[in-house]
Amino acid sequence: MIPFKTSFIIKTWKFSWDGEVLGATFTFFDINSTTWSHDWAWGLPLIVLTVVIHVLGLGLIGRRAIYASSGVGQHRHLVTNFVIVVGTTTLLATCLHAIEATFWANAFLLVGALPDFKSAILYSLNAMTSYGHTTLTLEPKWQLMGALEALNGWLLFGLTTAFLFAIIEKVWRGAEGPGVDQTV
Repeated sequence: MIPFKTSFIIKTWKFSWDGEVLGATFTFFDINSTTWSHDWAWGLPLIVLTVVIHVLGLGLIGRRAIYASSGVGQHRHLVTNFVIVVGTTTLLATCLHAIEATFWANAFLLVGALPDFKSAILYSLNAMTSYGHTTLTLEPKWQLMGALEALNGWLLFGLTTAFLFAIIEKVWRGAEGPGVDQTV
């Protein structure tokens, strides 16, 4: 990658109701591509990798959940079976998030952004969930990578939310049958 340097000047003017100029602000931004290029080089492939793993994992989990729930409507304990299928599906989706956070934690270790695995996994889970209640910080040159992991977390949790909604709907509708009471 060829480093480049870009500068931006932003002018802000403040006017009163009668058109009088009250003041002006000039802001100068200096963006150096070599500062964050490593963050992007590590972060974007990790986002793609974790999203692909997540989608494939959710697909496998979904197939098993639908198969396991195929006879739920024929059981006497409809709600119990529903809770078991949805609970297990939720647990497996949570395990996917843990695996993906581990990928990020290992990347932070590999680049030297954090000192040990315990710190790396804690930071990774904090970034991915946007929880943010830790005193851990990345080395300054890797801080954008932490923000990219937070973006990745939003994508993964969005996929998981849509998936769980679809599973709940499919399992519950699969439980509907003649004479089955749908009140919980």
